[in-house]
Amino acid sequence: MPSRDLTRADPADTPVLGKSRSRVLGVLQAAPSPLGVDQVADLVRLHPNTTRFHLDGLVEARLATRVSEDRELPGRPRTLYTAAPDSARTGRRSYRLLAEILTSHLASQSRQPSHAAVQAGEAWGRYLTERPAPFVSVDAAAATRQLVATLDEIGFAPEAVTRGRKRQILLRHCPFREAAEQHRDVVCSIHLGLMRGLFAELDAPLEAQRLDPFVEPSLCVAHLAPRGRADAPKRA
Repeated sequence: MPSRDLTRADPADTPVLGKSRSRVLGVLQAAPSPLGVDQVADLVRLHPNTTRFHLDGLVEARLATRVSEDRELPGRPRTLYTAAPDSARTGRRSYRLLAEILTSHLASQSRQPSHAAVQAGEAWGRYLTERPAPFVSVDAAAATRQLVATLDEIGFAPEAVTRGRKRQILLRHCPFREAAEQHRDVVCSIHLGLMRGLFAELDAPLEAQRLDPFVEPSLCVAHLAPRGRADAPKRA
């Protein structure tokens, strides 16, 4: 069963530019017409040779284009540079900082941050999966596969395991680890809620009973149980 598009992070092939190269690209993006090396160098206050190095690097990364100046005067035409049309999508992102801002705000402003985080996770868990067609039942195995696929798309590197009658999801990579280490009650509760919301949207015979964070440095364990069973406390 397909899940909704989760490609909200930077594409893997999007280059991350250093400070100087970002400045050079910014100058090209702001310019109304192509610029020569000396013009760019003056604007970014770098040596022309250093500027040329960054310009050529932008061309290699397909973030800028290089053309020869169209002139009628004698002499060798200058090489001009302009930003590529899609270059505005590039640059360093700070999603980690945003995550830490939002989690710290929720932790400090809510009287019950874990409860609020679970509710937020449940809402997104419902959104990130497709509701089955009418009269179609989703069994435990199919629901588990859908959960694993969704968590894998987010970046958790999940693995479903069965030990006797117990079902678990091993999460071997937390894409929000830094924020979770600072605000575990919020971040881990969001993840628990996400799993619960997904199962609820599928009307699955399973529920996410609890999530044990960082049982090992790089391992969290989600415990699944038949829906409605209450033989263990639900906690983040």
